[in-house]
Amino acid sequence: MPKLPALFINFKLYESGTGKKALETAKIIEKSVYGKDIGVILVVQACDIRLIAQNVSLPIFAQHIDPVTYGAYTGHILPEAIKEAGAIGTILNHAENKRDDNFLGLAIKRAKECGLEVMVCAESVERAKKIASFLIKPDLIAIEPPELISGDISVSTAKPELISKVVSLVGKKNAIPIITGAGIKNSLDVRKSIELGCSGVFVASGIMKAKDKEKEIGELLSGFE
Repeated sequence: MPKLPALFINFKLYESGTGKKALETAKIIEKSVYGKDIGVILVVQACDIRLIAQNVSLPIFAQHIDPVTYGAYTGHILPEAIKEAGAIGTILNHAENKRDDNFLGLAIKRAKECGLEVMVCAESVERAKKIASFLIKPDLIAIEPPELISGDISVSTAKPELISKVVSLVGKKNAIPIITGAGIKNSLDVRKSIELGCSGVFVASGIMKAKDKEKEIGELLSGFE
């Protein structure tokens, strides 16, 4: 399990999160969090995991895996491959890569067989409840209303009741830490999320699009203090 509370940083497919620039960004993040007692997890493209893992000490999650094993599965992402490349876990079901419950159940199982941590994203209380009911449960659930992703208003401001419900009805009931994301931009957003019971936040554009990434990371991390 990643150190909690945690800041998950999703590199997505941004230019600043791809190839050599992804490594530059990862090094900026590593420098910014040095000496701080907060978990920081980099969520990177599968093709960049090895490069970043070999040059940065922060834990890495893949952005996705497929429920496949060794064999004829051209174009799929093999859990064993991302583990060997240096990832400790994966996210699943991001709003930009939604999957049905059958897929998620199988993918969580495969991840666990490989010793990978799993954070599954959910768009609603109902989906979070369903995911938490799986026979093999994820390690974390991230609540992310899709309409707020990459927006200017954070989920902790726009829908605090959604976070509270997921924390109480899903997180506490199933002993699954809840992470929240969508529009998280500053220390106030982070602080409010933690106060509502979350174990961390999931951010992307706030850092990846920032001109001064070090300043933006410092702002977000101050919300955990």
